[in-house]
Amino acid sequence: MGYKAGSFDVIVVGAGHAGVEAALAAARMGCSTLLLTINLDMIAYMPCNPSIGGPAKGHVVREIDALGGEMGRNIDKTYIQMRMLNTGKGPAVHALRAQADKFLYQHEMKKTIEETDNLVLRQGMVESLLVENGVCNGVVTKTGAEYDAKAVVLTTGTYLRGKIIIGDLQYESGPNNMQPSVELSHHLRELGLELVRFKTGTPPRVHGSTIDYSQTEIQPGDDVPRAFSYETTEFRVEDQLPCWLTYTSEDTHTIINSNLHRAPMFSGVIEGTGPRYCPSIEDKIVRFSDKPRHQLFLEPEGRNTEEVYVQGLSTSMPEEVQLDILKSIPGLENVKMMRPGYAIEYDSVVPSQLWPTLETKQVQGLYTAGQLNGTSGYEEAAGQGLLAGINAACKVQGHDPIILDRSQAYIGVMIDDLVTKGTNEPYRLLTSRAEYRLLLRHDNADMRLTEIGHEIGLIPDERFARFEVKKAQIEVEKERLLATKIGPTPEVQQMLREVGSKELDNGIDLYSLLKRPEVSYARVVELFPAEIDVPADVAEQVEIQIKYEGYIRKQLQDVERLKKMEQKRLPQNLDYLNIHGLAMEARQKLDKVKPLSIGQASRISGVTPADISVLLVYLETYNKVAK
Repeated sequence: MGYKAGSFDVIVVGAGHAGVEAALAAARMGCSTLLLTINLDMIAYMPCNPSIGGPAKGHVVREIDALGGEMGRNIDKTYIQMRMLNTGKGPAVHALRAQADKFLYQHEMKKTIEETDNLVLRQGMVESLLVENGVCNGVVTKTGAEYDAKAVVLTTGTYLRGKIIIGDLQYESGPNNMQPSVELSHHLRELGLELVRFKTGTPPRVHGSTIDYSQTEIQPGDDVPRAFSYETTEFRVEDQLPCWLTYTSEDTHTIINSNLHRAPMFSGVIEGTGPRYCPSIEDKIVRFSDKPRHQLFLEPEGRNTEEVYVQGLSTSMPEEVQLDILKSIPGLENVKMMRPGYAIEYDSVVPSQLWPTLETKQVQGLYTAGQLNGTSGYEEAAGQGLLAGINAACKVQGHDPIILDRSQAYIGVMIDDLVTKGTNEPYRLLTSRAEYRLLLRHDNADMRLTEIGHEIGLIPDERFARFEVKKAQIEVEKERLLATKIGPTPEVQQMLREVGSKELDNGIDLYSLLKRPEVSYARVVELFPAEIDVPADVAEQVEIQIKYEGYIRKQLQDVERLKKMEQKRLPQNLDYLNIHGLAMEARQKLDKVKPLSIGQASRISGVTPADISVLLVYLETYNKVAK
């Protein structure tokens, strides 16, 4: 027997990394919001590696922060180590990565949620949705509580019909032996949503005091201040904890090869499709049999625990085999295993069933985000959760949705990939997926997205004012460099010789001098300082914008061509199956995805340039008739 438990503008189901961002966004935008989770003690839990960021993923965290999300602020408060990766390469692939105190990360996020206005946090398992005439009006929990809502966001992660696998052992479970969500999965199928079976995995955890670190290589954090959030002003450089690098051995490979018949990956026990870019150790040994060893990173899970995560050793081998594997690794000969690794299978929504707003096409007012949409990774989940929460709030408030395009954000690249192309394996965001990655840098996320965050109410006026000052400072300094003319003085020539750059024959402005690859902004201002101190983040933007001006201009020209295609909107009632001239594959794919524009249509797998030409001619005729 059910009972009426309350009414909200937005209900978010699941409090992982997608759910917390969705709930906080909706509440901060002024919507009464309910966040329901199976276990209040597992909010923003990290069931896999205890880290945030890395290539492409770190960019997403910066974008979340620039839009007004929480992940960047939370990791800045709770990290135990911070490192900038790829510093020897260009700025497009610089990526910040933080080791998290995973327990403190959870507690801080829970505290933030509890202190947020308009947001109610409750424990409960949602088993069905209230749907009438194709519109989602609320949820029903296992205890019979019925909550009404104007929009619902599902962020159930790997819990839908979750099944843990360790060797021959299989049992229904969410991550880390949590309750799985079984009935909701069945209910989504009943509503007409297509689900697929995916799989991911995690490595064993070991007791830190049983590791012989003398046989490993230390991996310290950076000794310069770093932060994900543009709001962070306090930095912790001194008290970072190191990670440690070791490798598999010949014995490791022998143990794995001799036990492949017991590996669920190879015995046929695992049915779900696993992630290409995060394979299990047994998969790596088989696929890369020519490699004598594989890197493993020993990562502490927090300041107040001895648990250490063995990154690179994801496995679902039997428990006793896992222990043998661990003891074959240099530095782990006497190690004590605290938790075994496991594989987990789960149901995932086919993401081509979603609009770019992350609202489902089958059920109005129902949004999905995170691993439920077929992605892997905390950052990918958080980015989707933020946009789903924003768009749920926009729908409730009668505002236009926020759709980020591929030239604006990695979040836009990811969502466009998902809803346009779908995915047949757990999707991981990579820098190579972005055509305009020189525009989508780690350093300029605020330049790209802060105005949007302010317009929708997630960036407060005070922060936006600071952002406007920063923009103005960048332009002032660029103008100063352009206006300052210098000649081949002894000091200038000496500096050019020191950096290995050609000496001057004639006068030049500082702007042009800085374009030289060998000449840094720091060396320029040593000789020709500004009258007012230039903040480090302003100096960084000045240098990158000037040095890469030509490349940036070219990418902006490409973006303008893209926008022309995106501006050719496609009516949602087009009957693609009856457009003669389109190939049959194109008709079927277009009918399934229902693209919003010619640009999106052109990115659908199986739709050729010839099909786009037919579609353009048809659209022109259609619009004339409509007028």
